[in-house]
Amino acid sequence: MTQHAPLIIDIAGLSLSKADRRRLKHPLTGGIILFGRNWKDRQQLGKLCADIKSVRQDLLICVDHEGGRVQRFRTDSLTHLPPMRALGAQWQRDQLAATNAATACGYVLGAELRACGVDFSFTPVLDLDHQEEAPTQAGSLAASRKAGMAGRGRSGASLSSIIGDRAFGRDPRVVSLLAKSLMHGLLQSGMRNCGKHFPGHGFVRADSHIDIPVDTRSLKAILSDDAAPYEWLNTTLTSVMPAHVIYTKVDTRPAGFSSKWLNFILRSQLGFGGAIFSDDLSMAGARLIDGVEVSYTEAAVAALNAGCDMVLLCNQSEGEGKPVDELLDGMAEMLLKGQWEALEASELRRLALLPQQPALEWDELMVEPAYMHALGLIA
Repeated sequence: MTQHAPLIIDIAGLSLSKADRRRLKHPLTGGIILFGRNWKDRQQLGKLCADIKSVRQDLLICVDHEGGRVQRFRTDSLTHLPPMRALGAQWQRDQLAATNAATACGYVLGAELRACGVDFSFTPVLDLDHQEEAPTQAGSLAASRKAGMAGRGRSGASLSSIIGDRAFGRDPRVVSLLAKSLMHGLLQSGMRNCGKHFPGHGFVRADSHIDIPVDTRSLKAILSDDAAPYEWLNTTLTSVMPAHVIYTKVDTRPAGFSSKWLNFILRSQLGFGGAIFSDDLSMAGARLIDGVEVSYTEAAVAALNAGCDMVLLCNQSEGEGKPVDELLDGMAEMLLKGQWEALEASELRRLALLPQQPALEWDELMVEPAYMHALGLIA
């Protein structure tokens, strides 16, 4: 095996266009990420996923489907999953019940998505919910250029506004235990997992979708707190997504473009052996590297060379989808020029995320005892 398919792209609508099929056939395309605009109902989604697999069986069909406010598919009998903070609150009342509920959430999440044809969800969030505790050291790159101004990704945003109730809680031990329980449920459904956003996005105020967050804490402080779940879960995590955050005491580059963070710290020091996804390359936090504005292709090459196995480009397929074509062509050209290397190990890590067992059909799932039991455990 010599081919490496590192690109995760998206599509504009409810079905595949000719352009979508051409892009999915490209040898550098490894998967597709779905959004709410790709959902009408279960029947439509199932047909879309089957059409994707008919193009290439090995394509990884992904979605951001965590529960709470980040749940792409909510109608047509899909369970409205609680935000992870609700599980953290339940932990305060009854720890064992909370771990059972987390496992149930993971199972329902994975089983329902798989019944619709989806392979993989980017979950769970391992960020800590720092709420209002942090002072001025957690800002943004834009803010750091303006003396006396705190970094804000959104007007009036509070600390962790981009994470908020997506986090299980503040204590890394509680986060790790609840995440491990949720991942156990995912595994029962036949779905792998993705811990995000390494080494931690919860301390910074700015939103990396529209700004470049900056965290000035020491490496020791980060490893003992926000990054601790990644070491404690290194036997359970099957993939990780790094944050588009600059941790100035460690590297001048965001974590997803830093070999120090990905290879030396995450892999060597914390013992993680699974796949690494970049976060969305269209986000503001991915568009400025070493102080220079970069193209999507340049950002993708930088992420792969830093240690990512796969890179995501989201929400660029609408209209003619020119950015997606430019990325596919640009990455092929950079590969021929030796600007990045197609790694067999990375491709094997991608393929390992595909489900290894058949999914239950929706009607079968609805009467399966384990699923019915899990529904009763979700608050």
